[in-house]
Amino acid sequence: MSVLRRLFSRRTLAYATGSTALATGGFYWYLNSGPAYPSSTKETRRPPPPWTPPSRAEMLAELRKSGEKPGAEFDLLIVGGGATGAGVAVDAASRGLKVALVERDDFAAGTSSKSTKLVHGGVRYLQKAVFELDYDQYKLVREALHERRIFLQTAPYLSNMLPIMLPVYKYWQVPYYLAGCKLYDVLAGKENMETSYVMSKGKALETFPMLKSDGLVGAVVYYDGQHNDSRMNIALIMSAVKHGAAVANYCEVTQLHKNDSGKLTGANVRDNLTGKVYPVHAKGIINATGPFTDTLLTLDNPSHQPIVQPSSGIHITLPNYYSPRKMGLLDPSTSDGRVIFFLPWQGNTIAGTTDSPARVSRSPSASEEDIRWVLDEVHSYLSPDIKVRRGDVLSAWSGLRPLVRNPGASSTEGLVRNHMIHVSESGLLTIAGGKWTTYRAMAEETVDEAVKVFGLGDKVKSGCVTERLRLVGSDGWSRNMFIGLTQTYGLDTDVAKHLSENYGDRAWTVCGLAEPTGESWPLHGKRLVPQYPFIEAEVHYAIKHEYALSAIDVLARRTRLSFLNARAALDALPRVIDIMSAELNWSRSERNKQIRDTVEFLVGSMGLDEGYVSGDVVRRVKERLQPRGWIECAERSLWNVCGFVGQSLGHVAHVGDGWRSVSASASAAGERVRVLGRARFEVGEVGLLKSVFDKHATTVPTPSASGQSEEKNKVQTANILDFVKEVSGYEGISRRELEYVLEEAGFSTHETLDWDEFLEVCGGLREVSVSPAEVNGAGALLGRERRVIPVEKSGGGV
Repeated sequence: MSVLRRLFSRRTLAYATGSTALATGGFYWYLNSGPAYPSSTKETRRPPPPWTPPSRAEMLAELRKSGEKPGAEFDLLIVGGGATGAGVAVDAASRGLKVALVERDDFAAGTSSKSTKLVHGGVRYLQKAVFELDYDQYKLVREALHERRIFLQTAPYLSNMLPIMLPVYKYWQVPYYLAGCKLYDVLAGKENMETSYVMSKGKALETFPMLKSDGLVGAVVYYDGQHNDSRMNIALIMSAVKHGAAVANYCEVTQLHKNDSGKLTGANVRDNLTGKVYPVHAKGIINATGPFTDTLLTLDNPSHQPIVQPSSGIHITLPNYYSPRKMGLLDPSTSDGRVIFFLPWQGNTIAGTTDSPARVSRSPSASEEDIRWVLDEVHSYLSPDIKVRRGDVLSAWSGLRPLVRNPGASSTEGLVRNHMIHVSESGLLTIAGGKWTTYRAMAEETVDEAVKVFGLGDKVKSGCVTERLRLVGSDGWSRNMFIGLTQTYGLDTDVAKHLSENYGDRAWTVCGLAEPTGESWPLHGKRLVPQYPFIEAEVHYAIKHEYALSAIDVLARRTRLSFLNARAALDALPRVIDIMSAELNWSRSERNKQIRDTVEFLVGSMGLDEGYVSGDVVRRVKERLQPRGWIECAERSLWNVCGFVGQSLGHVAHVGDGWRSVSASASAAGERVRVLGRARFEVGEVGLLKSVFDKHATTVPTPSASGQSEEKNKVQTANILDFVKEVSGYEGISRRELEYVLEEAGFSTHETLDWDEFLEVCGGLREVSVSPAEVNGAGALLGRERRVIPVEKSGGGV
C-alpha cells in the first residue's frame, strides 16, 4: 500500500509530467530544427560583386601549358564533368590543389541532367534496410539524409523542400506508412526538414484533387528535397572555376600516359570541336565518368572486367494541370513493383521511375513502351474524369544510373547506390556509383584518397570545406530577391522568379544582358517562347559565363526548355541559333549543323514526335533565322517573293480541294457529324473512317425511340482493333488503349457500335495516342508518317 501511495504521490506525478513535457518538447525541437531558408537582408536587394570567368580558350591554354612547360603539371586531372566530377573538382580546388577537369561532351550531358530531380535519403532504401536487415542500405539512407541538409544550404536557390504524398487505399497501410515516414524523420534527426503527418481523405482530395477518390482512405505526407539538376551541375563547375580549376567541355581523353614503372603521368586530350590533341600532365588522374567508368578503365587496362551495371530511369513531362504546384506523389505499388514519382517541377509535372536494366549508351532514349507504361500507371491513381493522353506528353527522356555491379543480384532493383573508390595498378583512381544527393560526400572521400595515393599532402592548404562552402550564386540570394529584380529591370514576375531560382545572385548579371522589349510592360526580358519564362539574355549569359557551345547546351542544360517541352524547344531554336551565331561567329554550314543536331537530339533523346518534324524541318527552321550577310539577305528576299506567289496560287486550289474533300466526306458519311467529333480529325479523315466502318458493318435490328425496331449498320466492338488499323496512323493502337477509350466513353459493355459511337471511339483514340497521317483533298493519304495532336487540342502535348 505504501508503495502505491509513493508511486502516485504528487512529487512522482510532478516528476513524470515534467519529464514527459521536456521529452516531448526536446523531441519536437529535434525533428524540426532542420535547414531553414536564408534570411532576406538589404544586401540581397543589390547586385553582388561582378565576376567574369576565364574563357574556354584560356582554359585550353592552361591545359596545353601543363604538357609543354616543366613544372606546370596539374595535381589532379579529373575526367568527367557530371555531378561526381564537378563535385570532386570543387572539393579539390577549395583545398588549394591545382585541378584540371575535362568532359567529352557538355557538362551534365549525361545522367546528371536526367535525374528524378529529388534530393532525398531514399524511403524505399529505408524499407529494404528494415525488412531485409541490410546495414548497407541503412548507412546509405543516413548518409543521404545528412547530405540532403548540406545540399539545401550550399545551393539554396537551386533546391527546396517538397512535401510528397503517399495515397493510402487500405486502412492497415496508414500506420505502416506513417511508421516508415516517422522512422525516416528520426534518422534525419535535427537535420529533418518537416515532420511527416497523416491526411484525411477529404484533406488529401482538397490538396490533390486529381487523385482517384474511389477506395481512398487518406494519405501520409513526408518531406524531401528537389533541385534543378543540370543547373546545380553548372553551379558546381563555376564554383570550381572560381577556386582556380581549369575546366573544358567537349574535350575527350584519348590516351593515357605512363612512365617506365607503369604509373600514370597524364593523358592526351582531344578538343572535339577542333580535333586538336594536347598532352596534359598531372600527378594523379581521377575517373569520374559515371556510366562510362568502364570505358576509361579499359583504356587503362584492356583486360579490365566491368564494375558498373547501368540502370535506366524513365521520365516524362506532363502539363501542370496533372498535379498541384506544391505537392508531389509517390506510388510505391506499381504493376511491376517499381516505384513511380509524380512531381511538380519548373511549372510542369514530371512522372517517372528508376531501376530498369539498361545498356550503356551515349544517347539513351525513352521507348514508346516505357512511355505507355508510365501513362498507364499515372492513369491508375488519377481521377477517372481525367483523360491521360499520349498527346499530353511534352517530353520524355531516359538517364543511366551508374550502379555498382553486384554479381549476385538478379536485377538492378536489388543494387544499392553506394559508391565505390578503386585505385588500379597504374594509379588510376575511380569513383563509381552513388547518386546526386551524395555527390559531396563522394567527392570528399575521393579527394581524401587522392591526397594519400598521389602524395599531395604538402599541396593542400586545408581539409575538406565543402560542408560550408556555398556555391556560386548563393551568397547574395534570398527568396525575396526576385522582387528587387522586378523593380529594377521591369521584368514579368514569373521571369524574375525563374531567374532568381535558377541563377541565384547571378541573376543580376543575366538581367544586365537583357535588352529592352520596347513595350510598356515588361520593360526587359524578351522571351524565347511565350509560354515559358526563359529569356534571350539567358542565351547570352550561357555563352559568356557558362561555356555553352551549342544550341543543345542552351536548350537542354543551361535552360531546361527541352526537358519541359520539346516542341517549345524546337520553336525557340531559330532565335537561340541567331543569338549564338552572333556571339560565336558561326558560319552558315555551322548553323545548319546546329539545326540538324538539335532536331536529332529532340527526337532521339527528348521524345519529340517524329510526325511533328516530318518534312524539311531544317528548311523551316532556317526560314526563321535572321539572314547574315548580303548573300543571305538576297536569297531570303528572293524566296519570300517566290513563296508569296506560290502560296497565293496554292491557297486558292487548297481551299477548293479542301471544300470538295469535306463535302465529299460528309456526303460519303451520309450523316451529320457533330462539331465536337469533327474537331478531332484531319480534313478528309472522317471519310476514310466511314469507308472502313461500312466495309465491316453489318445490319443489326435496333429499338427506336417510338418502340419499333429499325435496321442500323453497326460494327462488333470486339473487332474494332483489327480493322481500325487499316487507316494509316492507327497501326500502333494497343488493346489496352482501346479498352481505356471504351471505358471513358461508356461503351465498354456494348457488343456493337453504330457510326456515331464508332467515330467517338476513334476520336478518343486520337487523344490518347498519336494522331493519324494527313490526307489530301481527294481523301488519299499523303504519307505514312504520324502527326501530332495540335497544341490547342492536347494541352500543348507533342
